[in-house]
Amino acid sequence: MTNVLVVDDDFMVAKLHCRYVSAVAGFTVSGVAHNGAEALRAAERLRPDLVLLDVFLPDMDGIQVLRELRAAGLGMDALFITAARDVGTIREALRAGALHYLIKPFSQAALHEQLRHVASLRSRLDELDEARQEDVDQIFGTRPRGSRELPKGLAAHTADLVDSVLRAHPEGLSATECAEAGSLSRVSARRYLEYFAETGRAEITLRYGGTGRPERRYRRLG
Repeated sequence: MTNVLVVDDDFMVAKLHCRYVSAVAGFTVSGVAHNGAEALRAAERLRPDLVLLDVFLPDMDGIQVLRELRAAGLGMDALFITAARDVGTIREALRAGALHYLIKPFSQAALHEQLRHVASLRSRLDELDEARQEDVDQIFGTRPRGSRELPKGLAAHTADLVDSVLRAHPEGLSATECAEAGSLSRVSARRYLEYFAETGRAEITLRYGGTGRPERRYRRLG
């Protein structure tokens, strides 16, 4: 279970965020704070796994809160949820160690996607004793375009195409559906999908129905 501390000065907004978090399997709200000082005290007391943090707080901004959490040695992850749109604030959030940054207003689905991403990262790290480069790339994000080391016979532009198809279908899809969406052959689509699964960028589930072999379906991770 991932314990979450919700920090927002607006009581109704904080309540809404709590409801969003509680709707995601594996997540629970362990506390709520409405200013920076409360957030620091709650984080020290509750030791949450994740802090949902607003930038605009009445006593100090959320960036400073995160910096103080880091200085105190509290290692929880942080996800900013804020109306602040200026690039300077986004840059400072990144430098302070935020996992991601959601700009208000946002959909419930957008927050759920980020929470699932957090869960995926935590699970991935828990499974590893020693990381390969592919594992690090997944945890920190994909490498810059053109820098990926692909096996012989796979092309970077096709890999990018298949990756974009996976991104467009977060619920997952089969090799046949991927081939149709990307205007590829089924054999080619499946090669790239299997490569993504082998390197931890996608997961495979089996769909059973009728007779014959179960259908392999692929869903992008991270």
